[in-house]
Amino acid sequence: MFKKLGALALLIAAVVWSFQVLLPSDISDIDTPDEAFSTQRALVHLKELSKSPHYLGNQAHTQVRNYLVSELEKLGLQPQIQQGFSLSKWGNLSKPKNIVARIPGTDNSKALLLLSHYDSNPHSSFGASDAGSGVVTILEGIRAFLTKGKPHKNDVIILFTDAEELGLNGADIFVNQHPWAKDVGLVLNFEARGSGGPSYMLVETNQGNANLIKGFVKANPEFPVANSLAYSIYKMLPNDTDLTRFREDQDIDGFNFAFIDDHFDYHTALDTYNRLDRPSLEHQGSYLMPLLSYFSNADLTQIKSHNDNIYFTVPGFKTVIYPFKWIFPALGLAIFLFVLLIVYGAKKGVLTTTAALKGVYAFLLAMLGTAAAGFLLWKSILALFPQYNEMLHGFTYNGHSYILAFACLSLAICFYVYHKFHNTNNTASLLLAPIFFWLLLCTFAGVALKGASFFIIPVYFALLSLFVLIRQKQPNLMLLALLAIPTLVIMAPFVNMFPIGLGLKILFVSCVFVSLSFGFLMPVFGFFKHKKRYAIVFTGLGLWFLIAAFSSSSFSEDRPKPNSLVYLLDADKATANWATYDHILDPWSKSKLGETPKLATTLKSYTAASKYATAFSYVQPAQVKPLAAPTIAISTDTIIDQKRTVEICVTSHRKAERFEVFADTSLVFNKAMINGVNAHTAPSSNTVFGNRSSKRLFSYYITENLPLDLVLTFPANQETTLEFFEATFNLLEHPAFNIKPREANMIPKPFVLNDAVIVKKSITIEAP
Repeated sequence: MFKKLGALALLIAAVVWSFQVLLPSDISDIDTPDEAFSTQRALVHLKELSKSPHYLGNQAHTQVRNYLVSELEKLGLQPQIQQGFSLSKWGNLSKPKNIVARIPGTDNSKALLLLSHYDSNPHSSFGASDAGSGVVTILEGIRAFLTKGKPHKNDVIILFTDAEELGLNGADIFVNQHPWAKDVGLVLNFEARGSGGPSYMLVETNQGNANLIKGFVKANPEFPVANSLAYSIYKMLPNDTDLTRFREDQDIDGFNFAFIDDHFDYHTALDTYNRLDRPSLEHQGSYLMPLLSYFSNADLTQIKSHNDNIYFTVPGFKTVIYPFKWIFPALGLAIFLFVLLIVYGAKKGVLTTTAALKGVYAFLLAMLGTAAAGFLLWKSILALFPQYNEMLHGFTYNGHSYILAFACLSLAICFYVYHKFHNTNNTASLLLAPIFFWLLLCTFAGVALKGASFFIIPVYFALLSLFVLIRQKQPNLMLLALLAIPTLVIMAPFVNMFPIGLGLKILFVSCVFVSLSFGFLMPVFGFFKHKKRYAIVFTGLGLWFLIAAFSSSSFSEDRPKPNSLVYLLDADKATANWATYDHILDPWSKSKLGETPKLATTLKSYTAASKYATAFSYVQPAQVKPLAAPTIAISTDTIIDQKRTVEICVTSHRKAERFEVFADTSLVFNKAMINGVNAHTAPSSNTVFGNRSSKRLFSYYITENLPLDLVLTFPANQETTLEFFEATFNLLEHPAFNIKPREANMIPKPFVLNDAVIVKKSITIEAP
């Protein structure tokens, strides 16, 4: 009994350890030596940067820019402001103002560029984590680097981009217009997609990652958290960072460093100085300093590679790497050893066909049972708590409790399934099915998801366990527990990371990870006679965490409800509506929308630029207010070769912050220029005016009250109607509206055009 409890305690300790060592626990204070990075000194800057939302165009945005320029000047640098219009591939036009500075090296081969963005997301985010944390990491890191006074070979460029949140616009104008861009050999980009947790390293490259990863290992950061599975998945997802512009437009490689936990704070009014986890900022600094020291002296002309490496981090070993070309030899060797052990075990009479088939049945039942239970349970929870759908992130405030609950319930299912097959003499046979299915998984990875091929490592330790089980009838459980630790330290973080990074809808994948890992714990649990008791214990724990999650499912001051409200005036029809994106209305939104609002059927086709393409849900007729509509003027109108070219100028009289421009999808545009920027009309490109599936043409985020200038070419016989939605973000402050402040348990809904006063104005250009 004591041996079993000792082995169980060792396994639990391994899981806890796998999380505790992911990021620093001690925070560098204000008295840290000047030549070292200090999180407390970085926080002094962050407090200044995150006093209020500072999205492109507002006054706080200018103040943040001025502060950063001043701080760089204090370091003896000569910062520049680069500005120009940019149109993103998502159809977002803006005029960003980048902050750029350069530290000369002694023998520059290629420059090392340190990158983050200083704008916050419109319109309510304070931008403390995203990406104030990145900006202050670089500020403090450069201060410490310069204080050391050591010569370095490569130039170091500091780039604080603007309008990243709108479509990587600042990165676009630097990469494609700034003369320094051609000098860049490597980029270190610091980001955040939440307000806490470990910072994950993600490689961005068009070629192989081998030289990049080797350089990362040589730099030797103290707390590396990275794996090539995340690298492979990231390359398949639509998520972009500023670094993407460097890779796609100029084939410049780089590293992303971003923490993603507490994802519910992302892009919201909760992204504040106080909510940023200090260890996460410390973790960013622990990456920057060794990488800055190493790559400022490395030959950055040798970064490119045609080869890829598998890589993953293991506590105590830091980053383990090996080349992709080892994938199939390692897989082949594992298969060979597996067959050899089956033959050996059968000859010794330890492995039997009957027991092995029971093991297949048990493993499949456990894996499919956990996946189905996880999927159906989350669907049931969403039906029980529909308010979760108001959080567009897909990760709720009590998300961590759900992860723990689903993990415990998955363990309960596994213990219950295997208790039906309890026979200590068959433990070795019960291990055959997990190894076989893990080998199938590794084969799939080798073919379709090569970055996941490090899953072969747990297989080798499982083969060692199988060998021990064949050789010994009463093996040492502590030894078997030790052999199971690699599985736990590699797999346990994935159980937590996947639903945080991809949303709670993916919880069933965490359940599958639990069952996969449980299969490799059978060398230990196979000798536990009372598996049903453990099933009951883990069921109780799972229910406990579920109850904890349920008890915190309502919104509160600490867990505020995201809600939305806009006023929309149709200046053409002289009608107005209140509108919301919410599906569950609260007293604040009902004060304008009433108890029985109408479905926003007509407005659904006017989906403004947003991360999740969220449309209006409800509307309610409103009193028409005397708001000045934008002026839409045609300055030129010519027809040549049956093609009509029209120049349109749209001017706001309300100091608008944004224009959303729409046109029917049947309309054809042969050419388009927006404020001097080509709108990419080629159908094969990411189009703005090409083949469109929605009515939206583009968004214009306004600075300095600059007008919108359009030059459009379209068939002369086409009647062309353009609809302009002019928005200001001052609904709550506007004197024409009596909008009471939100209650303490509410925040503005992110990712949508919110708290806005919108005036719609259209123009029709009739066919001659």
